[in-house]
Amino acid sequence: MPPVPIAAKPREGRSVRVPSVVAVCLVSVLAAIAAAPAAADSTVERVMGGPAFQAAAAHLDGDRERIVGEAIALQQIPAPNGQEARKAAAFAELLRAQGLSDVAIDAEGNVTAVRRGEGRGMVAVVAHLDTVFAADADLTVRRDGDRIYAPGLADDSHGLAVLLGLARALDAAGARHEADILFVGSVGEEGLGDLRGVKQLLGAGPYRDRITRFIALDGTDPGEIVNRGLGSKRYRVTYTGPGGHSYLAFGIVNPVYALAKATNRLARLRVPRGSTLSVGVVAGGTVVNAIPTRAEMQVDMRSLKRAHLDALERRLLRIVRRAARDENRARSTRAGRIEVTPLKVGDRPSGTTKAADPLVRIARDAVAAHGWTPRLSTQSTDANVPMSRGIPAVTLASGIGGGEHSTDEHLDIEPDAHGRQLRMNLAAVMAAAGA
Repeated sequence: MPPVPIAAKPREGRSVRVPSVVAVCLVSVLAAIAAAPAAADSTVERVMGGPAFQAAAAHLDGDRERIVGEAIALQQIPAPNGQEARKAAAFAELLRAQGLSDVAIDAEGNVTAVRRGEGRGMVAVVAHLDTVFAADADLTVRRDGDRIYAPGLADDSHGLAVLLGLARALDAAGARHEADILFVGSVGEEGLGDLRGVKQLLGAGPYRDRITRFIALDGTDPGEIVNRGLGSKRYRVTYTGPGGHSYLAFGIVNPVYALAKATNRLARLRVPRGSTLSVGVVAGGTVVNAIPTRAEMQVDMRSLKRAHLDALERRLLRIVRRAARDENRARSTRAGRIEVTPLKVGDRPSGTTKAADPLVRIARDAVAAHGWTPRLSTQSTDANVPMSRGIPAVTLASGIGGGEHSTDEHLDIEPDAHGRQLRMNLAAVMAAAGA
């Protein structure tokens, strides 16, 4: 698939379907970076002082237009959670064009490719293929100066394009590194995807025993370093009953009443500090003059501590089952009883990469060296899975922008900042791989 060039700036508010080439002012030399220095004698400082990094960084500077064009081309392929196959195939072809080895799509749908090092460990560098937008969503690209508006562009099609740009830059520089680098386009990162792609990668995938470090490229704040993975459990709780006419069957059990009892108790539940519980979706019934046969809610629980999540799960299950029993006692069951089915639809593990870990030090130094103030953060990303398994992992920004998960999602490509963000990713990956 040929790269799509950066769109020329339209008049404000004008929509653009097919971007056209525009001259982009590129950052000229690495020495011009207006940035704070890395910590003295740090791994990042040594890598950035070497000719391989400088050559790779110069290549990235000249490759920015292509990277953004590839991001737009990938963004134009609909990829809702669970429907990533077309985008995965396109991304795999782009990886093959870079000459990477062992390009494959695994059993779960992840795209993987290897840049060989000396085989002393493996650094996985991951961006996700899926988006929160429906298959029929309007994916129109709109340009306003150095800002490009497009659903799914910043989160995370640009991250995928960054992987391609990093591979080209490393090749152009003839870079060598101790660890192999595994480039991954993952599936199932968003919503109810439940991180299924990375669970496969580290669970049954062929590289599960080789990955020693993990860097996810996801997010639009270049100062943010995610080293704490926020775990979550999600349930779809369904109450069913016999149903009937609102007048003729009055007095029989009602699944909505059972659900209401449960939600009221959940609202009054005290949760551990640092944990959350929320009822996010409630649905049920068909018409106003019928006692419903079904009512449903979706519940989200989050915590950094697995023990707290497990405790919240037990309380949830007790509450929803008690609500069904109470409704069966409160009203007639002559036509049937209320039944409850709690179905777990999400289970994201929690974990932490300690601030003192060398990978976190690398991430902090790479961020600081390119002009941003490093800030350790808690999020739920693909890095949750390796953290939960004791593999050092962080998430770094895959771009600069905002509005993720909305129609105002945008990527900022102001030349200086965009160039520094790309070089930040390069420095972190090269240092992590022992360049």
